[in-house]
Amino acid sequence: MPQAFHTVILSSFLMRQKGKQRHFVSLNRLRHVCTKPPCAVSRAAAGMAAPTMEERKACWEARDEFWQCLDSHGDGAAECQKLRRAFEARCPQQWVKHFDKRRDFLKYKKKLETEGYHPPEAAGKS
Repeated sequence: MPQAFHTVILSSFLMRQKGKQRHFVSLNRLRHVCTKPPCAVSRAAAGMAAPTMEERKACWEARDEFWQCLDSHGDGAAECQKLRRAFEARCPQQWVKHFDKRRDFLKYKKKLETEGYHPPEAAGKS
């Protein structure tokens, strides 16, 4: 991955954790652990840069592999957890949320197309 990103220097604070000193930087709600001050976070690490074409392609491929595993083994299959972790590692967090919602919508849409709409039984009764 190219490292041609601008570096953002952020205010840091020191925190003691189990006898170790760790420096944290925060940008909005994001945190990055620094081992040595001054702390600096690239715009990409802070989640502010758009993914490159290669990163997008890797994300989509990981998503497709994960979805194929779910289709063949069923949702929530333990066999797909490794692919889920790869999917989450290769895609921005917002994209993962979007793709999860999209998969749920597509499954619901397919169910409506095959089974039709059945209103709840209590819908017409008051």
